[in-house]
Amino acid sequence: MATYPDLRFTPLHRAEWTHAIEQHVFRGFLSTDGARKIYDHFAIDSRNNLWVEAEIPRRVFELTVELTRRHAARIGTRTLDTLHVACALELKAKTFWTFDERQRKLAKAVGLKTA
Repeated sequence: MATYPDLRFTPLHRAEWTHAIEQHVFRGFLSTDGARKIYDHFAIDSRNNLWVEAEIPRRVFELTVELTRRHAARIGTRTLDTLHVACALELKAKTFWTFDERQRKLAKAVGLKTA
């Protein structure tokens, strides 16, 4: 990941990331100690500027509505899927990183390169 020097991390990403970690603890896939280590590693990465802290752009919710009307019925995206893609567009992302197939389909539909 260090080869991508401009990785944006918004408050939306922080909320989703934290929730995913805690869901792994809840489901027994990760211990509380393991979660703490992940949080510690993230703090180190942040201090080393691996992530670029970014605010959610003002226009992102309006764009989310536009993307939803154009693509959700066909792709099946959920609100947070579309919100993530809208953030990427507004932040002028070069590559959209996701493990979610619906997000990937939407990102490709709007011209983003995916990884």
